[in-house]
Amino acid sequence: MNRLPLQAVLFDMDGTLVDTERLWWEAVEQVAGRALTEADRPEVLGRPVEYTAAWLAAITGTPAADLAETLHREFADRVRTGIVPRPGALALLDALAREGVPTALVTASPRAVADTVLDALGADRFAVSVTADDTPHTKPAPDPYLAACRALGVDPAVCVAVEDTETGVASAEAAGCAVLAVPSLAPIEAAPGRTVRDSLEGVTVDRLRTLLPYRLRVMTWNLWYGGTKVRDHRAKQLKVIAETDVDVVALQETYGTAAGELAEALGWHHHSAGPNLGIISRLPITAVLGDPDVGFYGAAGARIAVGDQEVEVWTAHLDAEHYGPYESEPLAHEEVRTVQLRDTLRRISGAAPVVLAGDFNSPSHLDRPDVQWPVTKAAEEAGFEDSYRQANPDAVRDPGHTWSPVHAHPEPQDRIDFVLHRGLRVLDSRTYVSGAPRAWPDVEDNDWPSDHAAVITTFSLGSGPGTV
Repeated sequence: MNRLPLQAVLFDMDGTLVDTERLWWEAVEQVAGRALTEADRPEVLGRPVEYTAAWLAAITGTPAADLAETLHREFADRVRTGIVPRPGALALLDALAREGVPTALVTASPRAVADTVLDALGADRFAVSVTADDTPHTKPAPDPYLAACRALGVDPAVCVAVEDTETGVASAEAAGCAVLAVPSLAPIEAAPGRTVRDSLEGVTVDRLRTLLPYRLRVMTWNLWYGGTKVRDHRAKQLKVIAETDVDVVALQETYGTAAGELAEALGWHHHSAGPNLGIISRLPITAVLGDPDVGFYGAAGARIAVGDQEVEVWTAHLDAEHYGPYESEPLAHEEVRTVQLRDTLRRISGAAPVVLAGDFNSPSHLDRPDVQWPVTKAAEEAGFEDSYRQANPDAVRDPGHTWSPVHAHPEPQDRIDFVLHRGLRVLDSRTYVSGAPRAWPDVEDNDWPSDHAAVITTFSLGSGPGTV
């Protein structure tokens, strides 16, 4: 099973790496002039100094700026004399360093306090540090974790954040990180994408990796007469699948046998439907979906097990006659394709997540806003998002043409192959063509055995609460 690779671990400071939540609690009690209670926790734990100072100001009438200065001083004095690493914290930092996994310190404390702690822990343990002084908004806003990820050059989806308060957990989750919560003073509930543990003792790098979401990389590929226009087409198809490291391929123009033959060669699972459609998957297929008597045009689906979840993946091929940009009335034949797509949409369950991929033989309204192409509009109205345009929103800079790597001018170059989805997170989407295909009709020795470019989208699927 493919999980996303662990690219960084982002640590909260107070209460997570060092036992400063107690020191902060004592500092607030000193300034407040009274013992704090359970009711005070939301105003104190995980909050920046300015927030707690404003809360105290509303109660005491003392100017917030004066209270913030006193809180800074009281807390910093305690940190300098009473800092204690949390159990297992230094061992985990050392293990991450040995494995070359970058770490960041992400704290709601001010820079002056963070630097004091960094001196005690060893500033060289962290590639990046982000404090309350470094972003316009601090926790529970996602800004600190997003800033750390930008500085490290990583996607939050491939990071684990280690936190000890609900405020910090909210910040990390809003940024898109998987979370390991190690509560210090207040309990935290487990939740999807969040694992709760009493201590960092015994936590290993490999166990952190298990907290990351699963990866699902989906390709849509029109094989072009099954690939038969190109010599040694089956071997070339297998090479493409291997080098792209995809998990599922939605196939069109299988000519009945390609899905089964490819799956057998790869040791994968497959579903063949009618004379034209197929799905092959390295992950188990738990059910087949759609009309078992589908014709050359139409759609077929399969339910695929991805870790502890299931995803519906559909492959669609819509009518190729009277391609809109060829016609004097561009939308004249689009009703035929729209009816075919709507039939597919009716067959797809209302549950998420779902991937709908295929050759629609129609441009996208996202690429050609001068014409409201109804096929892609119908998919959008049904709640499907275009993964390629999510990852590449500028249609001029990144046109994403899939038609055609072998049919040049006067053929229009267009994007007619899509990986749409509902309920998934897109990490990356790109078109793919191997080699330098020669133009039709001189194609038999091409490395690329198709007249379409493929589209490959990498999704993440969040994991549920776990144990480490």
